[in-house]
Amino acid sequence: MPDTVKRLRRARKRLHLRLRELRMIARGLASTGHPILAHIIPMRRCNLSCAYCNEYDDHSKPVPLAVMYQRLAHLASLGTTIVTISGGEPLLHPELDPIVARIRKHGAIAGMITNGYLLTADRIQRLNRAGLDHLQISIDNVMPDEVSKKSLKVLDRKLQLLAEHADFHVNINSVVGGGIHTPQDALAIGRRALELGFTSTVGIIHDGGGQLQPLREEERSVYTAMRAMEKSSYARINYFQDNIAHGRENDWRCRAGSRYLYICEEGLVHYCSQQRGYPAKPLAQYTREDIRREYRTVKSCAPRCTVACVHQISYIDFWRGPQDLAPLPSGELVQLR
Repeated sequence: MPDTVKRLRRARKRLHLRLRELRMIARGLASTGHPILAHIIPMRRCNLSCAYCNEYDDHSKPVPLAVMYQRLAHLASLGTTIVTISGGEPLLHPELDPIVARIRKHGAIAGMITNGYLLTADRIQRLNRAGLDHLQISIDNVMPDEVSKKSLKVLDRKLQLLAEHADFHVNINSVVGGGIHTPQDALAIGRRALELGFTSTVGIIHDGGGQLQPLREEERSVYTAMRAMEKSSYARINYFQDNIAHGRENDWRCRAGSRYLYICEEGLVHYCSQQRGYPAKPLAQYTREDIRREYRTVKSCAPRCTVACVHQISYIDFWRGPQDLAPLPSGELVQLR
């Protein structure tokens, strides 16, 4: 009987989330004047030190809760529909649950990206109560090595806890490229994710600037097999990775700074985690005029970009909104003809 109740509760939450996602898509299609997704960093410190990662340190303090509330309120005023908490390692933040709850209070879909090390049954249940909608864990290998400690051997027990207790959607992202020693590990990770009832995706590790690093033949073979394991909905929005896997550039309109915002621990808006410093404007001063400007601005890093979240969010506008502004070396914008 308890298992039946759990299944019904999860089914009800999945349906509710799907309806909210459909409303988000409809609103995104109806208007280009608001952010669809914001990644916000409440904690830059991480308990791990993966060799390929440049998004953490080992000393930063958590952003105070009151400051996080102010930032979330401003995102809500801009009309942001999805807010994903990232890091660093967000589970290190001592007041993470109220942050998740505040995202939901503002009516946004609440997501989180974590390495999973700090998950316990109690911690998962607290995230349920806070209203978390999505959680993603990236697992890089089957056995830990000097490149990454995010291994299936270490994290499998955490995945079992999620399967048992989580009422939110869980996605396991495995990776190829970037120095990962055993590309075939991605297949084992993907199969385990599906076995536990999660979704599975594959990412291609970029260089330090978020730029394209072509895959070797073995890595491309694993990537192709992993893509076949993805749900069709994920495959459609990750189509850009097919070019990346073969070392080809993508012709697309990057909407970073507009439809996608990356807010660092200092409260500055950047194009993404790999292009920190542009436009680097305080979120508190970010306006709809900034959103309109960045929607029209060409990003020179776009053709070789591998940052999946920006590609995915920009996909909703691929058919409209030509970009007619380009930055000069001085930082000024010039109108393109």
